[in-house]
Amino acid sequence: MFLVSERVSLFFLNFKRKFVEMTTESVVSSLKCILERIATASSKRPLDIQNVVPRLVAVSKTKPKELVIAAYNSGQRHFGENYIQELVEKSNDDQILEECKEIQWHFIGHLQSKKVSKLAAVKNLFVIETIDSEKLATSINNAWAKKQDNESLNCMIQVNTSGEEGKSGVRPDEVTGLASHIIKNCSNLKLIGLMTIGEFGYDYSKGPNPDFVSLVECREKLCTSLEMSRDSLELSMGMSDDFEYAIEMGSTNVRVGSSIFGLRQKKE
Repeated sequence: MFLVSERVSLFFLNFKRKFVEMTTESVVSSLKCILERIATASSKRPLDIQNVVPRLVAVSKTKPKELVIAAYNSGQRHFGENYIQELVEKSNDDQILEECKEIQWHFIGHLQSKKVSKLAAVKNLFVIETIDSEKLATSINNAWAKKQDNESLNCMIQVNTSGEEGKSGVRPDEVTGLASHIIKNCSNLKLIGLMTIGEFGYDYSKGPNPDFVSLVECREKLCTSLEMSRDSLELSMGMSDDFEYAIEMGSTNVRVGSSIFGLRQKKE
């Protein structure tokens, strides 16, 4: 585990970086720093998962395409967006399509049912991480079927592990039911993992984040109930302020935005 002094120093360095207007050069530098921190955190995990390198999703919401391209040119391939319209626009941008041919997009925001049809317009969509109801899963499944490219859409179930009313996601005890629905009734979707947003500002002096512990337990129960391999389900947990803790708990997919691209502007 990280020493408390190391955690505090990294927190304030990260906090300061958020308020610096990011340039393409600073994005490249920040990206390198995050990857180094991911490698260090990964080395501290249990031996049975040390060989699994967590995927970094660079969350580029509200950020200009120039910063996305700069990160891509530095080797980053997976990018996350919270707003469906912004994702449609960026994924179809001529310059991004020309210069970032291997880019993989993650949708990580709440998707309203009335906007599900927009998913079919997204180019290079790798996964939607935020399915939180059978209704939404069915709607996405039907919308994706209209693409007629015979490729299933990767998806994750969002779990509200903290029980906060302001967060989307199913309760932990609803995960197996939703997973069963996706597997049995949504032939155009492929369930690849579970996702959660940890409680903001959790005090790690109290021990491991209970939200991350809960997501790990959800995967274990789901795999047991549906006779699935644990390795077949990813854990998407950890963001700018807590991704190292999440990695130590077994996260395979971390979503980092402000520590790479700087503080986000508020969306109008």
